[in-house]
Amino acid sequence: MTYRTFAELIEHVKAAPGRKRMVVACANDSHSIGAALNAMKEGIVHPILVGETDVMKEILRELDAVDADVELYDCTGLKETCQLAVQLVREGKGDFLMKGKVDTSIFLREVVNKEHGLGKGGVMSHVTLFEVPTYHKLLVPVDGGMVPYPTLDQKKAIIENTVSVLHRIGYDCPKVGVLACKEKLDPKMPETVDGRALQEMNERGEITGCIVEGPISYDCAVDKEIADFKGYESRIAGDVDVLLAPNIHAGNIMGKMLVCTAHAKMAGFIEGARCPIIMTSRGSSEEEKYLSIVVAAAAAV
Repeated sequence: MTYRTFAELIEHVKAAPGRKRMVVACANDSHSIGAALNAMKEGIVHPILVGETDVMKEILRELDAVDADVELYDCTGLKETCQLAVQLVREGKGDFLMKGKVDTSIFLREVVNKEHGLGKGGVMSHVTLFEVPTYHKLLVPVDGGMVPYPTLDQKKAIIENTVSVLHRIGYDCPKVGVLACKEKLDPKMPETVDGRALQEMNERGEITGCIVEGPISYDCAVDKEIADFKGYESRIAGDVDVLLAPNIHAGNIMGKMLVCTAHAKMAGFIEGARCPIIMTSRGSSEEEKYLSIVVAAAAAV
């Protein structure tokens, strides 16, 4: 199973029984609350808003949602508010977490805190899904938000995190391309060496539940005609689901190019913690926040 559009994924989530409880840290902005309310109205989430009550109530009034079925937790101070939001999840009062109007560094510091955070001791990575008008299904480039210069072991963990998410939202066997600038192994280019190593791990059964190929160039990964013209034999060319970037810069640039120049829609969250953690930019649109809520709700267990 794959999804061609976010609309298909939304229908899948809406059909699931029950609502997931979403805790929003520093819910003092209209985009975050608006996105939460949209997901609530569709039966996807039950919002738990943590922040300054006066501010949150004023936003609810502006959105004509004073009587909305939401929980409010009053807290002042960005650090203290993030701590409380994380605590609610740890106590089992929330199924996943979302960042509101707060600096990412402050938010993440509480998420990864070894004493009272949400880490599990492994690699946390950023999973992003894109609906690209010129591609036939959702595309998943990783990791453009968490791991700066992943080692081979961290790349393996990023693949495993991403594949786990896709399995939980309904995929059977995601196709993973390990990106480099060429399709051939070159000992002078570590990206190609890692790509081949990850493919061999997959072939040996060390990475399961997916098909991994690498190294592979972006054009071969998304266009089978180009791969055929180059003589590149592949099981995933032109039909890739996941694109593993060599580092955070490549992943981040790839994502922003898809949004800014290919007019893609995107959603994403952090995987590898005790629950999905939505960490969109403070400047992200309400639509991006809403779509991230949908994907996180689908992946939350």
